[in-house]
Amino acid sequence: MVSSPSTIPSRSLLDRRLVIVTGKGGTGKTTVVAALALGAARAGRRVLGVEMERGEHLHRLLEPGSAPVGYEGRDVAPNLRLMRIDPFEALAEYLALQVGVRSVVDLVMRNRGFRQLMMAAPGWRELIILGKVWHLEQMRDASGDPLYDLIVVDAPATGHGVTFLDVPRVVVSAVRTGPLRRNAELVEGMIEDAERTLLLPVSLAEELPTRETAELVERLRNGVGIPLDRVVVNAVTEPPFPAGVEDLDLRLARLPSDARLGGLPAPAVLAECASHLRARFELNREYEAEIGERTGLPVLRLPFLFEGAGTPEAIARLADALLGTREAAAA
Repeated sequence: MVSSPSTIPSRSLLDRRLVIVTGKGGTGKTTVVAALALGAARAGRRVLGVEMERGEHLHRLLEPGSAPVGYEGRDVAPNLRLMRIDPFEALAEYLALQVGVRSVVDLVMRNRGFRQLMMAAPGWRELIILGKVWHLEQMRDASGDPLYDLIVVDAPATGHGVTFLDVPRVVVSAVRTGPLRRNAELVEGMIEDAERTLLLPVSLAEELPTRETAELVERLRNGVGIPLDRVVVNAVTEPPFPAGVEDLDLRLARLPSDARLGGLPAPAVLAECASHLRARFELNREYEAEIGERTGLPVLRLPFLFEGAGTPEAIARLADALLGTREAAAA
């Protein structure tokens, strides 16, 4: 069912066990992953942040200057661990469980011909990565509780994101029996479970990201059964002028051209700059509203940070906006 764009989701992002974040390249989805992971960890959840691209980025945002975390992963903050799922490492781990002899598996995995064959095979990387995510979600501690309260996955960009999430369904429909089908069914069940899983699209309040986000949501609703209940719109410009002087650009334009404003530029220059800020703000709001209307989903707004989002302090600010209050969601 399509929800009204004005409806704020009743469930917190912290209520899920698995949040998969996707979005058009350049929208800041990795930054959103870092913010959600950090915010959840600070709220007392045991959190695992997962990347799958060859280049790692999360550790640079959350622990600047540190080394990559790799497949084994590393704790980067209290309650917060990061890892990168390498498909060949995950495949070796899976085959060792099936075969029972890791040395034999390692010998096969080092074979150049085998690796080239696997690189050419479609779909296996997506399935094995999602299978590893399922395994992580199933892990328990010594007391029997989930090892991680929340797993946040930095999924591929929207162009590849639907294919990535749809692979388990394709395998289930194509394979009649055997361990491959059983494992794909487990992964598909995890993806479609609205109680524990959520897909979180990230967009910008701009033309191309707006269009691509609307197309992504439509494709997911018509194909992949993964739950959606909101869209994050990142880097939205805040109102440019203080309350009470919302027409500051017009006031500046009415000043005499020779008015002296201390060390400030001429009134005409200030008016033009202020007019640009107002236009940027209004354009952001228009596209933000369009995202809500075209997707039928509530919009969660994250502010544009003039200092950038490349520091733990900036990530913490975004975490507060992402998880702090329900009022952060746009009406």
